[in-house]
Amino acid sequence: MDLSILFSSLLLSCVLFASSTDAKYNAVFSFGDSFADTGNFVILESQLLPVIPIDLPPYGMTFFGHPTGRCSNGRLIIDFICESLGLPFLPPSLSHNESFTKGANFAVVGATALDLAFFQENNITGIPPIDSSLSVQLGWFDALKPSLCKTTRKCKNYMKKSLFFVGEFGGNDYNFLLTSGKTLDQVIETYVPKVIDVVYKAVEKLIGEGAATVVVPGNVPTGCIPAILTLFASPNKTDYDPQTGCLKKFNELGKHHNLLLLKAVEQLRKKYLYARIIYADYYAPVIEFASKPTQFGFSNGAIKACCGGGGPYNYNVSAVCGLPGVSACKDPSTYANWDGIHLTEASYSRIATGWLKGPYAHPPIQNLSY
Repeated sequence: MDLSILFSSLLLSCVLFASSTDAKYNAVFSFGDSFADTGNFVILESQLLPVIPIDLPPYGMTFFGHPTGRCSNGRLIIDFICESLGLPFLPPSLSHNESFTKGANFAVVGATALDLAFFQENNITGIPPIDSSLSVQLGWFDALKPSLCKTTRKCKNYMKKSLFFVGEFGGNDYNFLLTSGKTLDQVIETYVPKVIDVVYKAVEKLIGEGAATVVVPGNVPTGCIPAILTLFASPNKTDYDPQTGCLKKFNELGKHHNLLLLKAVEQLRKKYLYARIIYADYYAPVIEFASKPTQFGFSNGAIKACCGGGGPYNYNVSAVCGLPGVSACKDPSTYANWDGIHLTEASYSRIATGWLKGPYAHPPIQNLSY
């Protein structure tokens, strides 16, 4: 089944939800990696690492005025979603003296879908010894639930009126696999299905506990990321997409992941007819940014970082954003990419709008309610 047929199937299923009311969600819960982390990584590693670049200026410069543990110059997609729902920004779940009744963020920079033990047992080296995988994050949520709702019935009702985000997951899994020597073909054939299975089971677990609305984001086009363009630069011009400047073979990985994820979403919808499962697209908007950057206000393009240590894509693994001597551009809103891996607030804002209202979510989040 190709993407066009699958998207058509998903869009047709949106008709089932057309009669939703205007009721608001009471809370938002987010699981994911650095595209969604609002501070958990800094909390986890502050006692272990002498320097955490994302906890230093110029991170946070645009909106918050100081670093917040977010991998951007300002707000993330999850922040814009919460704002649109009239809810506060999600506190990191590992923070103390916070109220989580309106939601919590379990995402962690570097988080994987596959458990740390999986990488270790398969002799996949290069992965940081931090177990913040999807199953671990789900465990944190389970530990938090008793403080949110006291009985099974109350928890079911509470979760029904909450909005859940499961992902993005997979990007770190694939990066760790590739840097440990696995080929793209090996990753696509062997490991992508394993990642999708973990995400599928996580969504299924949440639905079984009462979740009625779950957003499942896909992967970004990795071949458009300045870090990948720098680390895997090719002397062969045919390896690059002439329209975007992205590495074609790495984008094929993202396409394959998203195709399998779309199939998983469709299977979940058929199995749980009472649940609203939304596929949220990261791939299409980032490709559009790279194809027509000025159309979105990115006069400095989409494949060059605003904050970085130089080079064709302004990314240097030895001089990453946040380290001494590494500066940011004057106007991050003219760049799609922030630090060579993550996006600018301007990019996240545009994607968030597309998830809320369309066309980057199937169905759009604002079309649904509990």
